[in-house]
Amino acid sequence: MNKNEKIEALIQKRQEVMMGGGEKAIQKQKESGKLTARERIDLLLDKGTFNEYDLFIQHDARDFGMADKVLNGDGVVIGTGLVEGKPICVFAQDFTVVGGSLGYRHAMKITKIQDVAMKMKVPCIGINDSGGARIQEGVGSLAGYGDIFYRNTQASGIIPQISVILGPCAGGAVYSPALTDYVFVVDKVSKMFITGPEVIKTVLGEEISQEDLGGARVHSEITGNAHFFAHNEEECFKQIRKLLSFIPHNNIPQNDEKTSDKPEVNIDINSVVPVDPSKPYDVRDIIKAISDKSDFIEVMERFAKNIVVGFGRIGGKTVGFVANQPLYLAGVLDVDCSDKAARFIRYCDAFNIPIITLVDLPGYLPGIDQEHAGVIRHGAKILYSYSEATVPKITVILRKAYGGGYIAMSSRHLNADFVYAWPTAEIAVMGPQGAANIIFRKEISEAENPDEMRKQKVEEYKERFANPYVAAAKGYVDAVIEPAETREMLLHALLLCRNKVVVKSDKKHGIPPF
Repeated sequence: MNKNEKIEALIQKRQEVMMGGGEKAIQKQKESGKLTARERIDLLLDKGTFNEYDLFIQHDARDFGMADKVLNGDGVVIGTGLVEGKPICVFAQDFTVVGGSLGYRHAMKITKIQDVAMKMKVPCIGINDSGGARIQEGVGSLAGYGDIFYRNTQASGIIPQISVILGPCAGGAVYSPALTDYVFVVDKVSKMFITGPEVIKTVLGEEISQEDLGGARVHSEITGNAHFFAHNEEECFKQIRKLLSFIPHNNIPQNDEKTSDKPEVNIDINSVVPVDPSKPYDVRDIIKAISDKSDFIEVMERFAKNIVVGFGRIGGKTVGFVANQPLYLAGVLDVDCSDKAARFIRYCDAFNIPIITLVDLPGYLPGIDQEHAGVIRHGAKILYSYSEATVPKITVILRKAYGGGYIAMSSRHLNADFVYAWPTAEIAVMGPQGAANIIFRKEISEAENPDEMRKQKVEEYKERFANPYVAAAKGYVDAVIEPAETREMLLHALLLCRNKVVVKSDKKHGIPPF
C-alpha cells in the first residue's frame, strides 16, 4: 500500500473500532435511555478537544471461547481533553462491548490514564457503565480492580477524582467510586450495589428491584454514597463542568482566581434570621447573600440535609462553606451530617480551599437511635477534621451555638483563625429553657407561680449568658458584627490568611475516628 492507502486504511480501522460492540449493541444502548461512551465524553469535554489513547487494545484471554473474540478497545475508552480550557483525563466504560465487563487489559487502560492524571497533576474522571468483572478472565479481572483501587488511594488528596455512574456498577466495581472524591448519579440510570437482586433473592428469598436496592435516589438520599443527583445525562455533565470550575485541579497552591463580583440575589441579609430562635430559615440564603454572583454549588444536597456543604467564591477565590441548616432538625449534628461535613472539610484542606463555617445549631441530636448508631464516634470526626485542617478557617455564629455543637463547628478552641458573631448569636452550654430549669430549679418549684418564675429565669439566663458578648469578653469571639458587614469581614479575613503557615508536628499521620 502507498501512503494514501495506509491513511485510508487507518481511518477505516478507526471507524470500525469506534463502533464498539456494533450497530445492534449501540441501538440497544440507546433504547435503554443511555448514551454511548464517546457521546458521554463529548458532552463532558470542550468541543473537539478529546484525544483518545489505546484505541486498538485487545484482550488476551484464551479460555472459555475468548480466544477468537474481538473486543473493540476491550470495552473502555480512555483519553485526555479540556474542560473550560483546562486539561483533564477521562475513561468511559463501553457497555456495548460485552457489557463493559472488566478484564485485565480493560483495567490496564484505566490504570494507564490514572497514571497520566497523577503525573500531569490533572483531574481524573471515570464514567462507569459495566456489568462487572469479566468472569472468563478469572483472577485477572480481580487483579485489575485491585490495581485501580490502589491508584485511587494514591491519588487521593493530590488530584480531584470524579466518578460518574451511568449504568450498572456492582460487586467489587463499586469500591473505586467509593474511593474517589465525588460520585455523580442519574435518576433511573445509575445502579450501585455490592450484591445484586438475584443473589439477594437466592440467599434471603426477598424480591427487590435494582432501583430500590441501589438506584440514584437511594444513594443520594439514604446511603450518602452519591454527591450529585441529576435527572438525565446532559444535566449530569453540566454539573461536573460546574464543579470543575470551582475546585483546584491539583493540590499545588495556585493563584487561580476569578473576577470578584458582588452577590446578585437580592436578599436583605439583616432580615434572613428570625428574631425567634425557634423559627427556621434557609441558611443557603445567607451563603448566596455573601458569595460572588450568589453562585453556590451544593455537595450532597439530598443527604443529611441538616448541614449544608458546598463551594462558592468570595473576592474571586473559591471557598468551602459548612453551614448548619435550621430548616431540617434545627440544624443539629447527627451521625450522617457529621460524616458529610468531616469529609468535605478534609477535602477542602487537602486542596487548599479556605473553609467558612456558618453556625446555628442546638447541639448534637439526642436519642437512643443516635447513641446506638455511634454518634460519639461519628460526631468526633467533625472535631478531628476541623482540628487537623490547616487552611484558613473563618467562622460566623449566626444564632444558636450550644454545648458540644458550639465547640465542634470550627470554634476558636479548634484553632479557627477568625470567629465572628452576629448580635443574634446565643453562645451557651445549653438552651435557655433547659438551663433555667436546671440552674433555677429550686426557685421555680418553690414559687407561687412556677410558670411565671420560669419565664423570668429564662429571660435572666438569656440576658446573662445567651448572647455573643460573654464569649467576646473572653476573646473566644473576635468581633460582634452586623449581618450586613459579613461579606466585607470575610473578604478581609481571607486576604489576611493568604500567606498562612502552619508548622505540623513530626508524625506520619494521625488516626481519625473512622
